[in-house]
Formats: sequence, C-alpha cells, structure tokens
Amino acid sequence: MKKILLLGGSTQQIPAIEYANKMGYYTLLCDYLPDNPGKKYADKFYCVSTTDKDAVLKVAEKEKIDGIVAYASDPAAPTAAYVAEKLGLPTNPYNSVELLTNKDKYRLFLENNNFCTPKAKGYTSIEDAKKEIGFFKLPVIIKPVDSSGSKGVSKVETVNDLEQKLQYALSFSRRKKVIIEEFVEMHGYQIAGDGFSVNGKLIFRCFANDHFNSKGLNPFVPISASFPYNMPKRIHDKIHTEIQRLFDLLNLKTGAYNFDARIDKDENIYLMEIGPRNGGNFIPQVIKYATGVDMIEYTIKAAMGEDCNDIKISEPKGYWSYYAVHSLKSGILKEIKIKEEVKKNNIVESHMNYKIGDKVPAFVGANGSLGVLIMKFNSMEEMLDMMDNSEKWIEVIVE
Repeated sequence: MKKILLLGGSTQQIPAIEYANKMGYYTLLCDYLPDNPGKKYADKFYCVSTTDKDAVLKVAEKEKIDGIVAYASDPAAPTAAYVAEKLGLPTNPYNSVELLTNKDKYRLFLENNNFCTPKAKGYTSIEDAKKEIGFFKLPVIIKPVDSSGSKGVSKVETVNDLEQKLQYALSFSRRKKVIIEEFVEMHGYQIAGDGFSVNGKLIFRCFANDHFNSKGLNPFVPISASFPYNMPKRIHDKIHTEIQRLFDLLNLKTGAYNFDARIDKDENIYLMEIGPRNGGNFIPQVIKYATGVDMIEYTIKAAMGEDCNDIKISEPKGYWSYYAVHSLKSGILKEIKIKEEVKKNNIVESHMNYKIGDKVPAFVGANGSLGVLIMKFNSMEEMLDMMDNSEKWIEVIVE
C-alpha cells in the first residue's frame, strides 16, 4: 500500500486526509497539536510540528513515504517541498516554494523581474525600520514576512503608529522579520482564487472577488471569496499571463496554488501573493461547486506522481462563495442569528468550529473564524451585496 504524509490536521485539512483514504493510500499525519481533529481520520499520527523540516524528514524516511502534501498551509509548504526534494518525490523546487512563502524574498524577486510590485523592504530591527520609513510613501502595509491568514498585518497612515505596528507584526513572525510595503490602491475587488499547474503550465485557474470587514479588528483578513471574479475575460487572461510568467521564472512543476492579486486603474496586475498550496476556508470545495473540478483530487494525485493532464479550465456555472463566520470581539458565544430565507436559499454547507456556550476568539486572523459557510446565489448582484453587507443577514452575539 502506498503511503502519503499529510502536514496539518485542522478541520479544514480533514478533506485531504479523507480523500487520500478514499484513494486507498495509507495516511500518515504530522501536527504539533496532540488533540488536532484530523488525527481521527489518519491511519497513523506523529505529534511533530509541520514547520520542523528535519523532524518531518525523519518521519518520512522511517515510514518510506511515496508522497507528501501541505494542504491549505503556507507554513508547511516549504517543509513538504524540502522533504520531497530530499527523497526524490514529486514536488515544486524547494527554493521556489521557500521564496513564495517569504514575503521579503518574494517582493525582491518581483522587482528584479519587472513585475508590478509595491516598493518594499524587509527588517529585523525596529530601529532600522523607523530610520528608513522616510523612503516610503505613506500609507504603508506592515506584515510578518512568514505568517499566513493575514495574521499580524496592519496599515500605517502616520509614523506615530509605526513602532506599535512593527512590534505587532514581529510578534507573528517565526523568523522575527517584517516587511514594509507601500499601499496599492485597487480598481474593483482584490482577486482571490486557486489554480493548478501541470509540468509548469497553469492549466486551471478560478479567480474570485475578495471581501473584507472594514469594521473588523483586522480589515485585511478576508471574510469571503465569491466566484466568479466580476471583471471581463481580458482581465482574467492578463492575470493568467502574469502568473504563467512567474511560474516559468521559478521553474514550477505540478501542484496547486492560492492567489492574491490586485489590479490598479490602469489595469496593471500586482501578484500580491502566490501561495504554493490550496486555498483555505474551503475554497477548493467552493470551486468544485462552481466548476466541477476537484482540486483536492488533483493535489493528492500530484503528490503521488499520478497523471494530472486531464484537469482543464472550466468556467464557473452560477454564483458561489465561502463566508467566514466571525466575531468582532472575544467572549462566550451566545447565538448566531441567520435570516431564515438565507438558511433556506443560500447556505449549501456549514462547517462550524464552535458551538453555543464556547469561548470564541475575536477575528484578527483567518484562524479566528468561528466556521465557514459555503453559499450559492441567484446573481452576481445578490452575491456581491450579501458578501459586502453580511450584517444584513447574519449576527454573531458574543458576551
């Protein structure tokens, strides 16, 4: 029986374990949390951090694995590539994966290769960052170079806030390094979505509209991605071309990607982030509803060296989204009120992490969501209105 090692056993990662089981593989799971929900689904569990490359490599060598997957996890993606490269298993190049998951290296790469990218620089010293802030045009965005899910991200409008925001970003960085970058004004929605490459060619992609809660504690954490992206085909094609140029330069092979991009008023494409892994928040499941393409299937196949040539672009049919149920404050969850017509007409699946009476976190990063709803709509207008104005149909009561 072939063995597959999966990195991460959160609720959102369970579908990948389940699919690997369905395919008849022996499933091994690494996670640093001994009580992660995914371990009930795997054949064998190791309590090992998915960011500890050498510890995961030892597990992989001991078990003589045939493939490794970091499903929907940026921090684990370099580990998967490192282990696969060491063992001669299918993977994208480790150096390319590492570059894509480190924001300072990625911004420098974009600049050096004539992509549209905001002026940016990485810092390990708060003093150095404060000294050089004059080189940037305010407002700027400050981020940890190596975190995911928008954790530690903030916007700085005035230098008075700089030190506090730098410290905040540093607290979320494993490498204790932050990046300062100039703010990119958007035309329309920020672009989300996933894609898949085979032998370096982007042969599947499905772009979405990113939605945010401007009243939230962290207005940079998406609360929804709605499909399809509401721009003309030429914009979709232009984004596709820029992503393909990036793939060619990085010598990427076969695998899944999560996209964050922006366009400006002149329709210049800014590839803000390309995550070398599937999207979180059940994005692959939403894409399957929209297009019929099962991204989890192809991710597992790619890791196991199986043929993925039959995946192809399929235009979304209908209007679909995920919605991250969230609270603006921490406390005890008293009630989640959802309008009856929305329950009846729009919600297709509900994946909740908490129940009434539980202590819940405030939504400051993607990991603070209370759960995810997969939703369908009758029109683009209905979808965009409901995702931009969710307070009209859902209320989370926390005390």
